[in-house]
Amino acid sequence: MKNSINHIFPFLWKSGLSVLLLLCFMAVNLSAQDEEAASASTKKPVKNMFESVWIIDNQTSMVPVKGTFEMDIQHRFGTWDNGYDDFWGIYAPSNIRIGFNYAPIEKLYVGFGFTKFNMYWDFNAKYAILQQMKGGGSPVALTYFGNFAFDGRPDATFEKSSDRFSYFHSLIVARKFTDALSVQVAPSLSWFNVVDGYLDENGDVQKKMDNLHFAIAFSGRYKVSEKLAVLVNVDQPLTQHPTKNPHPNVSFGLEIATSSHAFQVFAGNYQNIVQQRNNMFNQNDYTEGQFLIGFNITRLWNW
Repeated sequence: MKNSINHIFPFLWKSGLSVLLLLCFMAVNLSAQDEEAASASTKKPVKNMFESVWIIDNQTSMVPVKGTFEMDIQHRFGTWDNGYDDFWGIYAPSNIRIGFNYAPIEKLYVGFGFTKFNMYWDFNAKYAILQQMKGGGSPVALTYFGNFAFDGRPDATFEKSSDRFSYFHSLIVARKFTDALSVQVAPSLSWFNVVDGYLDENGDVQKKMDNLHFAIAFSGRYKVSEKLAVLVNVDQPLTQHPTKNPHPNVSFGLEIATSSHAFQVFAGNYQNIVQQRNNMFNQNDYTEGQFLIGFNITRLWNW
């Protein structure tokens, strides 16, 4: 059964672009139907569900309006379990990602980023399939997010070029319950072309992990003032691997946002930043105090 799955899912992620194009086509038709119905009603999209495309370590359902350009700076310090020895992780090895995104058309966001750990280059797309409506219509927002990442370490690290690639797909279901409270749930699929192996007692190569990993993320944002909000996030791995399972992530923080900036500072136990890397390989255990401090800064321009 496992061999069948490992043959099926490479086909699925290679077909990810086709799936996205199909979703875009369906969404355009649905949008046209919604606009016709809205002309005779008071239906309107719910605004300001989230103030940033990020909620700590995960993407939100938010897709900025057409013509928006964004720069992201994401920083993760080391875990604070060593205490004063590395000043609670501040002076431990840290991870940094710088990213850029643009909305060429309504409901679509595309971009790329570069991350310090493993010298990752990631290329991503996000599309708003459905928007939460007030006055009737969809009660939730539904957004697709996907990426592929390229491990940029030296050639000697890999047997062949395709060993560098990994992929991530997620469907984000979100709802704004009140002017203050927004919640989302995001099931996801991660795929790595190559995972670590080991020799068993018979001298045969066995995988420590499966190439495929399922996870689910629960995120919430509560505004305590016009510019200040509290953030909470839980990432739960679902796949049980042969010998090496990732630890879940629990994180919480604060967000300060304006119309063009968002600053988030938080504590959690994800350090890899690239989502499939976090979901599949996180070994920081929050039950042992392996938390770290991180922050996200986003800056938006619109033309």
